[in-house]
Amino acid sequence: MKLKDSKTFANLARAYMAECGARTRYEFCEYGFRYNGYEAIATLIDKIAYQEFNHARVLYMKLQDAEMKQVDNIDVCAGFPFKEKWDLLTNLQLLCQDELDEAKAYEEFEQTAREEGFDEIADIFMMIREVEIRHAKVFEELYNQMKNKELYAKAKEVAWVCPACGHVSFDKKAWEECPLCGAKQGYCEVKLPEELYL
Repeated sequence: MKLKDSKTFANLARAYMAECGARTRYEFCEYGFRYNGYEAIATLIDKIAYQEFNHARVLYMKLQDAEMKQVDNIDVCAGFPFKEKWDLLTNLQLLCQDELDEAKAYEEFEQTAREEGFDEIADIFMMIREVEIRHAKVFEELYNQMKNKELYAKAKEVAWVCPACGHVSFDKKAWEECPLCGAKQGYCEVKLPEELYL
């Protein structure tokens, strides 16, 4: 079977559109956090948005690898979420769910690609799925920390780093303002479990 005649080809296009949409939604949320003084969370979301961009880039290249010299149009029928609004805490929960929904779709796309004999593409779907699950865990962790007021307060002493000037302090709670440069607390790096660092 030729790629352009397969369901895998349509799934590549659907995945590409989903990654483009996710990146844009994440940029909206990143803007909301930055606007409200949560610079560190905005930076984490921006990293995830950039990773979504690169997922889209990889998928786009696979579409361009098809036997056709030029892909003029691919009709795509798929649903895309429009859930995120301007409530920061709720958005973290919604972003987590979006990632889990994408992971589920990638599992189906991988299975179809394997059945159709496109193992290389199936492997790409599998690897992106693994990243989306990790993204979901990051959003869930941020949601829980923000909800429980633990973004800048920990049970034990940790290093709080100001990315603006490099000042480091060791305490259970982050500074309200950096004692060196005056950056607000929202600039202070958010502590994630080691397995979730981006």
